[in-house]
Amino acid sequence: MTADNRAGAEPAPDAAGHAADHDEPRLVVAGVEVARYVVRPDLDPRHGPRPYLHPVRTLAGTPVTDALPADHVWHLGASLAVQDVDGANLWGGRTYVRNAGYTWRDDHGVIAHTGWRHRAADRLDHDLEWRDRAGRPLLREHRRLTATPAGPDAWWLDVDATLTAATGRDVHLGSPATNGRPGGAGYGGFFWRAVAAGEPEVFTGDAEGEEAVNGATAEWLALTGVGPGGGAYTLVFTGLGPGDRWFTRTALYPGVCVAYAFDRPAVVAAGHPRRNRHRVLVADGRLDRAEVAARLAPAVAG
Repeated sequence: MTADNRAGAEPAPDAAGHAADHDEPRLVVAGVEVARYVVRPDLDPRHGPRPYLHPVRTLAGTPVTDALPADHVWHLGASLAVQDVDGANLWGGRTYVRNAGYTWRDDHGVIAHTGWRHRAADRLDHDLEWRDRAGRPLLREHRRLTATPAGPDAWWLDVDATLTAATGRDVHLGSPATNGRPGGAGYGGFFWRAVAAGEPEVFTGDAEGEEAVNGATAEWLALTGVGPGGGAYTLVFTGLGPGDRWFTRTALYPGVCVAYAFDRPAVVAAGHPRRNRHRVLVADGRLDRAEVAARLAPAVAG
């Protein structure tokens, strides 16, 4: 049995509700810590407890994630979360109910770490369970996080997540939009709550602005902003799967989501795992459309 898998007491949370420091593995690129992974957050069940990356930083040290913000306390850095998993809320906050709107319900589950496969400075590989409020597994997940260099001012985060039905039947994924909310609120999937001083800019290869980009199926989406310390950054997201859409907000809060059920429910079919691969370029400075395309070209070629 490895040190990663030895039984032991759960770490005590700190004052912010995070797990103790020794339970937050780091991702390191070129000797620079670029992210911490909060594996076992001690959170109110209504906040959708789940592993999440925070803080994520550029190579120059600019923070590019937010966690537990006052406007949406259940937004947790960069994480996987879905509001409706066979009726269980694994996103946090109020549940959108058709013909009733957002409602507090006793339906919150948890996405729980169940064991490590690999831990290194550039790769974290583990197993998880997506559980309903009674602790019953709905989905099992194998997740791999990797961090690799992308030049002197940027790095790549890769998130590979394979979801397998744990119920012996199909598991359905939904969103407020699929449950009746208008306005393109199809969030749920791989979600990144950014941090920005002022409203950030968002664009794809052929559109710009929240209204034009939300719901798009573009190959990539970029968000540029200024961090709390004044450093400019650019995040470039790739990795839409079949049926996925981009969900984005810039005016209400800065966030980007690879939405699995943007306008119709998604299904993790029994016996047929769903593989998601999300890739994010975390760069210092503001990149324009041409610069983003140039940065992505070597990755596509490779």
